Amino acid sequence: MVPPDPVDARLLAVLAESGRAAVHEIAQRLGMDPREAAMRLITLSGSGLPLLVGVECDPNGVRRALANAAAYGNYLGGPPSGPYAVHQSGPHPVQQQPYGPQGPISQPFPAQPQPQQTWGPPQSAGWVRADQPQPRAVSRTGKIGSALEADSLEGARLSIQLVEVVDPADFLFTAAGYKLAEGERSVVVHTEVTNTSQVPYTSLPDMYLVLVTKTGETVTKAPVSLSSRPAHKLGVQPGETAGGHSVFVLPEPTEIIQVRWSVRPEVDLNTLVWTVED
Repeated sequence: MVPPDPVDARLLAVLAESGRAAVHEIAQRLGMDPREAAMRLITLSGSGLPLLVGVECDPNGVRRALANAAAYGNYLGGPPSGPYAVHQSGPHPVQQQPYGPQGPISQPFPAQPQPQQTWGPPQSAGWVRADQPQPRAVSRTGKIGSALEADSLEGARLSIQLVEVVDPADFLFTAAGYKLAEGERSVVVHTEVTNTSQVPYTSLPDMYLVLVTKTGETVTKAPVSLSSRPAHKLGVQPGETAGGHSVFVLPEPTEIIQVRWSVRPEVDLNTLVWTVED
């Protein structure tokens, strides 16, 4: 019998403890990328092990996310059905009923401009068609103190406030018993997350909270917790507000210009950005 891969063995050990867990929770416990954990579990499932890798969602939340993405022209769907690809925008005949009346097709550009349609710069309220329901205007940028809104992967609607950025925070870092290397400094970011929906938020609120430097690089949080500034706990229940502090360690001369929050490792439609001013 071939010995199991050490990473696979750790994945299986964590899964065996509970018997049932979300992939991102297992990845978080092991400090792994959720995508790598998912791929490994799928491979292990296909090898004959008695485990099932599934997915679960809030249907209304997913439909709302798809509708918003389509309205902004950011959703890349699969290839068009039928033998012929459509290269021009605008309505086109359906193969099964080539001469019948056609239903409205949601596209960012119509074939012929009409008086009742309004247009504007991309990502603005005028970008969508006036004869279709327009998505709720949501600000994704702000300054320290601002509360911005986003939707979680589970469909929970969140209001996230950047309360404070302590830079430098070396006195807090050393008071907790940690030691900075020469040429390093620490930064503490205080955020509060309010779940304004009826769907539980099950992730760690600051899992993908990063600092953005003047050169465009990102700084991820350090795996430390300060006694005087408690860290975030996992999950936020409907109607609750949870606060927490994230600690960052970076080279002393590094200039921070933004704090960025996302529901996934990459930047997407729900990414929030706060500008940090000197």
